[in-house]
Parts: sequence; structure tokens; C-alpha cells
Amino acid sequence: MATHADPLSALTKPNIGVFTDPAHKLWVSESGPSLEEIKKGDSLKPGEVTVGIKSTGICGSDIHFWHAGRIGPMVVENDHILGHESAGVVLATHPSVTHLKVGDRVAIEPDLICYQCEPCLTGRYNGCLNMRFLSTPPVNGLLRRYVNHPAVWCHKIGNMSFENGALLEPLSVALGGMARAQVALGDPVLICGAGPIGLITLLCVAAAGAEPIVITDIEQSRIDFAKELCPRVRGYKVERGVGPEDAAKQIVEAAGGVQPKVALECTGVESSINSAIYSVKFGGKVFVIGVGKPDMQIPFMRLSTQEIDLQFQYRYANTWPRAIRLIESGVVQLEKLVTHRFDLEDAVKAFETAADIRSGAIKVQIQSEVDSAAW
Repeated sequence: MATHADPLSALTKPNIGVFTDPAHKLWVSESGPSLEEIKKGDSLKPGEVTVGIKSTGICGSDIHFWHAGRIGPMVVENDHILGHESAGVVLATHPSVTHLKVGDRVAIEPDLICYQCEPCLTGRYNGCLNMRFLSTPPVNGLLRRYVNHPAVWCHKIGNMSFENGALLEPLSVALGGMARAQVALGDPVLICGAGPIGLITLLCVAAAGAEPIVITDIEQSRIDFAKELCPRVRGYKVERGVGPEDAAKQIVEAAGGVQPKVALECTGVESSINSAIYSVKFGGKVFVIGVGKPDMQIPFMRLSTQEIDLQFQYRYANTWPRAIRLIESGVVQLEKLVTHRFDLEDAVKAFETAADIRSGAIKVQIQSEVDSAAW
């Protein structure tokens, strides 16, 4: 039997990935690096490690790239591998890598940055002018059995489960929003959208001591799920046909008459953003985490006369060590979010489940087996 010192000789499963294309097809097929390249080790570049991917979450952006073929200027133009929420085990290291070893459990931060532009040099590398973000076209994603990735972006997770390791990426999104929105102890907070990002944001603002907290969604089942996660949250079901101003009044009522100081908007939907703008107090803030359509109409004079700050987020930077500490300590507990699990070979079914609101799915994860003889 192979040991952790020599895991590559035990690998027998070929590398496969989850693809989409401009015709909106979705399929599982052979992918690179090939099993032969992995065993030889000649595909590793200086600073890289080979990771056997164990768990990968399906993000809303993955669904967008499959269904719409684009998010803003980022367009699927060729066969394209999805996925950027992943954790796994180190199978091989380039000789130049010294801080990781074979057998280490890691979560992958899916950035490839230049280290030379102003955002990189000032620590806001999510704005790298030469960013190559895995799963964003044309850069292939992590929904594969094996990947090579820079070791600097592979964060050790110790004995943390691979499921939780894969959830570090959406947790990082929430933490990035929390930091820039400056949510403080006792702040009244509105969260728009009870999808995975909204729910993780809920857990974070609750841990930060926000009160009261209101969460909105168009589906009562998701509001009910939010209350299971955080019993003190107040839910508001968005009814179709209700305008933003009326919805805002009802949101404030749900908060016991307290206007939110901060709204964390996690849907990217125009009507939801506008409801948040009408909800917050004078001098408040609407912080948009969600991804939406390229152009929107917003109530400009409401923002102006109420001195409401409207801010936006693009991914995250410097959040992963903090996210790891929060999960390891139990301050934030994400286990309940994973409602559905599929094998890598069944990824098409996994995506269909994640895209179907009737499935009741919150976070769908795709799991891959690295040969049991090796681990």
C-alpha cells in the first residue's frame, strides 16, 4: 500500500472536469493535467503543488456561466471548466515549495494575481489589474479531480472537514462585505436574500452582535431555513408586485420599527437593492455583495437626501486566515448549509439540483474520491 510519502504511485482514477460552453451545455469529461502528467510531476511549475480535490461547492456564478454564458464582461467563449469553492489534499509539491508537504489538507483560494499592479501592492489584490480568477472565463476552474495551483494560495485547514474547507470561499465573500460595511455590535442590519451568501452573512452579522437582524427572500422555505440557523433573525417574505417603498416600510415593521443602519444586499436584483435603499436610516449604508445585470435604475434622490452610502464588493482579499479561525473555533458554524452532495461523475445532476429552487437546495457540494489506497 502506498503511503503519504508516495501517494502518486497509487493514483489510478483519471482527471475529469465539469465543463460548460457557449451553447449552455454541461458535461463531465477528461481534463488536464492528465493522470500521467501528475505521476511524472513534470506539469508542476515553480511554487506550485498538486491538489487532489475532495469537495467543491456550486456557486451562483457557476449557474450563471452555465445558463447565461456570461456575467457582465466575463463571457464563456470556449469549453470551460467551472468551480472555485474547493478543498482537498496535497498530492505533490514542486521542490521550491517548503511550507506545504504531501498529505496536508488545504483550501484553495482561487486567485492568480500579478503582484505588480497598485491593487496588489496595496493589499487589495481582489482588484488586480491582471487577475486570473479560476472558473471565470477564460481561466478554467477547480471542478476537477486534480489541479495544480500556487502553494501560496493553498491554505492549511488542519483537521477541518473538506466540506467546511470548501465553504471558506463563500465565507470569505461574507467577511469581505462585513469588513467594508463596518457592521458593529448592536447595529440594526438588513440582509437581502437568503441564499448561501445571504445565510453565511447572517451567521457573521449575528456573531458580530448585530440586532435586530432582518433577512428577506422570495421563498418562505429559505426564510424558515434562516431562522433555523439563527433563531433571533426576523424574516420578511418579498411578495411579487410590492414596490420597493412599500417593501421597505414592511421591512422596518419586521425590525420592530427600527430602520437598518446597514443593508447587506446579497441578491444583485434591482428591486431588492432599491428596497434596501428605501429601508436604511439617514446616513446609513447599502452594501451590495450580489451580482446583477449590467445596468440598473436606482432612487438617486433618496440616496442623496438621506446621505446613504451605496457601496459594492468584488470578491475578497486577505480573508482566508480569518475565515479558518472562525470555523476552527466554532464562532461560525456552516455545516447545516450543505444540503446536497454528489459524486464528481454526477456533477450534471448536482448542477440541476442547485439550479432548481424546488429542490430545497441551499449549498450543493460535489465530492471527488482520491484513490483510497493513497489516503
